[in-house]
Amino acid sequence: MDSKFDLIIIGGGPAGYTGAIRAAQLGMKVACVEGRSEKTFGGTCVNVGCIPSKALLDSSEHYYHARTKLSKHGVIVENVKLDLTQMMKRKDDVVRQLTNGINFLIKKNKIEPVLGFGKLIQGKGDVKKVEVALLDGTKRLLEAPKVMLAMGSDIVELPFMKFDGKKIVSSTEALSLPTVPKNFVVIGGGYIGLEMASVWARLGSKVTVIEFQDRIVPNMDIQTGKELYKILMKQGIEFKLAHKCLGSKPSGSGVEVEIEEIVTGNKSKLPADVVLVSTGRKPFTKNCGLEENGIAMDKQGRLIINEHFETNLPGVYAVGDIVAGPMLAHKAEEEASAAAEIMVGQAGHVNYDLIPGVCYTWPEIAFVGLTEEQCKEKSIQYKVGSMPFMANGRAKAMEETEGFVKIIADSNTDRVLGVHIIGPRASEMIAEAVAVMEFGGSAEDIARTCHAHPTLPEVMKEAALDVAKRRINL
Repeated sequence: MDSKFDLIIIGGGPAGYTGAIRAAQLGMKVACVEGRSEKTFGGTCVNVGCIPSKALLDSSEHYYHARTKLSKHGVIVENVKLDLTQMMKRKDDVVRQLTNGINFLIKKNKIEPVLGFGKLIQGKGDVKKVEVALLDGTKRLLEAPKVMLAMGSDIVELPFMKFDGKKIVSSTEALSLPTVPKNFVVIGGGYIGLEMASVWARLGSKVTVIEFQDRIVPNMDIQTGKELYKILMKQGIEFKLAHKCLGSKPSGSGVEVEIEEIVTGNKSKLPADVVLVSTGRKPFTKNCGLEENGIAMDKQGRLIINEHFETNLPGVYAVGDIVAGPMLAHKAEEEASAAAEIMVGQAGHVNYDLIPGVCYTWPEIAFVGLTEEQCKEKSIQYKVGSMPFMANGRAKAMEETEGFVKIIADSNTDRVLGVHIIGPRASEMIAEAVAVMEFGGSAEDIARTCHAHPTLPEVMKEAALDVAKRRINL
């Protein structure tokens, strides 16, 4: 069994397997180490994150629409029932299909898959060494002049609410609950918390979201976040904003969650069958040999890298959730590909100003670039155009008229600075904004681009027209 490679990658998630494929395309002999017990590549994203959550979001959306919206379309469905077992099976099938696909890509690109937990035991010098504790209980030593660290991230556990996997759960367990909880409490009003809140609310749970700050999705544009808040409230999700969780204790078959209002100090208790703790993620760096090799990290435990994705050890690179920036699969993939290209002398790069973000509630939220608040902080003179979906023909035909598109442009140059969408298929629509902004496009460029009719992206065109205060259809 060969032990010498051009590149060893520790981690087989979106960063790891993407970097491995790109490096192999560039002619490198690559080994990709993955320690997941299921013996699958794809990392958290494919196995217990992005993919299974979207499968459940789509399935629960169908169920919710069958119960609440189909009659408006003249489709009468009686005695709609939930088969949660089948829903979970479908979710697992989607994950299996994708992990099998990644395994095929690994084989197709002649990448050596190494199933086990990788540890950097020699990061200095011309030859790096990685020891892998294989899943079969043996060990294997790999050598290469270059190593890419791509271990991803891990869940954050609150010290006063330890996970038990049944009543106090992480996002992983929230994807596989055996029954629909009567009362589902979510701690954290970010992407993951709101997506899981949406799934279980649609399936029949009474959902309460506890958020420390005074608004949900606090990193998003304030106007967009407020609109999402109003819509989710209409869907039956309750919120306890500006509240902190103090802990929980067993109560009957569930738990009792104690919370405190930050401003007044008033305390109250919430009954819960299941509590999802969704307060963020942390870089996965434990027992990977980083400290022993003197790899520099910041106060958040993220690896410090230069503009070439290289750590303070020459030849040791780091990408994805273990370095600064949003913990997003597409950001990790871009970094891994760029790092591999730089290793062979190409000019790989990532434009960190144009990494889109998406929250897959319904309606969806998608955004890229600056918010109005950030423009004000930077003293940038800007102008805004917007257009509601309620004035769009396709949205009306779909019976999906909630939300709007908002475009922020430079007052002097008209260059697009940010785009914020809340509405149907926002996750698909944001790609146009990213492309335009990548090429330094203006609001006028979007406004003068012919958009097919009737389509949802026409709302983008109208918002761009509104930057110059010349909307046509409102």
